[in-house]
Amino acid sequence: MGGNTRKAIGDSITGLMDTLLKNNSLKENRIISIVISVTVDLTAANPATLLRGSGKFASTPLFTVQEAVFDESPRDIIRVLVHARKRSGRSPVPVYINGAEKLRTDLFPGT
Repeated sequence: MGGNTRKAIGDSITGLMDTLLKNNSLKENRIISIVISVTVDLTAANPATLLRGSGKFASTPLFTVQEAVFDESPRDIIRVLVHARKRSGRSPVPVYINGAEKLRTDLFPGT
């Protein structure tokens, strides 16, 4: 992701959401709500606050939670669960960027 700083967290959440919207051909007005999770090491800022502060998702419910901690938990990861109205017949396109590809070796072999 880029580290535990306000800038890194802000850049990561806005970059993730921009990529997710683009890859899924979604407009912001089709988003119902967003749940954001962060690993335990990311404490410098709330990504929901930074996302809203970027001028995006002003009327969208945003909620941040901390990932469960377990042996060998990943670090430096922000995830989103987006609830959206999509056109029928289109499957969601998962987005993994900035090293998060390691979470899905089935989609990204060799990471």
